[in-house]
Amino acid sequence: MITVILNNDALELAKGTTLGQLLLDLEQDKPGVAVALNQQVVARSQWSEQPLAANDKITLFHAIAGG
Repeated sequence: MITVILNNDALELAKGTTLGQLLLDLEQDKPGVAVALNQQVVARSQWSEQPLAANDKITLFHAIAGG
């Protein structure tokens, strides 16, 4: 098991979990969601290939339309 921080909350994940799998499990793999991993934005095309490691900091953003 590894511990990651998602929007300031600690989560325990299985070793080898990818960012894509986490977002799928959280039902956050939908349009309008952006993700930063350790303060670096990760392209949606890389989510399924991005492994997570102990102490990673993940920030989810939801796009908001407006002007």
